[in-house]
Amino acid sequence: MSALENLPDTDHGLLRFLTCGSVDDGKSTLIGRLLFDTKTILADTLHAIEKTSAKRGMTAVDLSLLTDGLQAEREQGITIDVAYRYFSTGTRKYIIADAPGHEQYTRNMVTAASTANLAIILVDARKGVLTQTRRHSYLASLVGIPHLVVAVNKMDLVDYDEAVFERIKADYLAFGAKLGIKDVRFIPLSALNGDMIVDRGERLSWYDGPTLLEILETVPAAHTEQAENFRFPVQFVCRPHDSANPELHDYRGFMGRVESGEIAIGDAVTVLPSGRISSVRDIQIGGVSQLRAIHEQSVTLLLADEIDISRGDMIVKSAEQPQALKEIDATMCWLSETPMSPARTYLLRHTTREVKAKIAKIDYRLDVNTLEHEPVTTLAMNDIANLTLKLAQPVFADPYTDNRATGAFIVIDESTNNTVGAGMIR
Repeated sequence: MSALENLPDTDHGLLRFLTCGSVDDGKSTLIGRLLFDTKTILADTLHAIEKTSAKRGMTAVDLSLLTDGLQAEREQGITIDVAYRYFSTGTRKYIIADAPGHEQYTRNMVTAASTANLAIILVDARKGVLTQTRRHSYLASLVGIPHLVVAVNKMDLVDYDEAVFERIKADYLAFGAKLGIKDVRFIPLSALNGDMIVDRGERLSWYDGPTLLEILETVPAAHTEQAENFRFPVQFVCRPHDSANPELHDYRGFMGRVESGEIAIGDAVTVLPSGRISSVRDIQIGGVSQLRAIHEQSVTLLLADEIDISRGDMIVKSAEQPQALKEIDATMCWLSETPMSPARTYLLRHTTREVKAKIAKIDYRLDVNTLEHEPVTTLAMNDIANLTLKLAQPVFADPYTDNRATGAFIVIDESTNNTVGAGMIR
């Protein structure tokens, strides 16, 4: 009987998760095995990778081809860009991000990790905890991924030895304690043979914990583990003008996505930055009224009072107001090939609000391999630093550790319109 048949029928919501680790630890093969064993690969896709595998002289299907999509990746046998895949088991929907392992693609991993709720950190059973393992663990904790799974892969190459698994587990726990990593689980597996991915297999009988899929199926979804404050950045103000329908003349709807928390008809709200107070008269989705709205729903709010509101404003519950900041302390990853210039003015985008910003000071650059602090005057691509930015107008923010949506921002080069930085407010 397949392990899938033993899973509960309840819907556990969408889970976004990330796979990362050192080069050749088997990230892409792991995802391929997960897709293959959950029977979510289309027949034509499977046929295509079977042909490619045969051309390479391989006797078995190379499941890593399911995620390594770029030609450059296939030629080098590594993952460069972030490969996203979608699948469903019937009890939960998934979005997988396969992050690159190389240090020069740190920016790619930060981008992939920013929306993940769980990270699978692969460790080669033959090599143990490496520098890249530590770096990826740090980056996962930096961007606030609440759940970590350390998957000790390639157990087939160490004869499924329990002592090897326990040694790696002890080494990682000693390192993780320094980072303050709390929620971490360990699982031995073989992505190549499928042991402990979806089915348990027969060669890891000494491990009595859940399979990888069982962990994925039961981990809490985003926004569900603690109460969150209501945050509604306004994206668009809807004012229809239809002379044939006079009822729409006074319609003023504020459209956007509930980034966190929930709202119900009758709740008292405050509009920022004006500070005007009102209450929710109606909540609509697709023109249909709803009694309430929750996190990640795109809705239209109608207020009881006529208030001048525009894109970039934020509607919050009156008792749950965020800080209005014109100076922010942040941890930022520089994404651009062009180094950061403290003399320049950049555009900072926070939720739907855009303001001009300058780098006031750089406290230090973090060496992601040693975690040492280094004094710098500028940032190069993939650098991560703690710094202070001064803003021309306030943003309405929460610390990133409290709210990933309102605690994050990106930095844009006005001359090219390129995204050059991504940051988290401390």
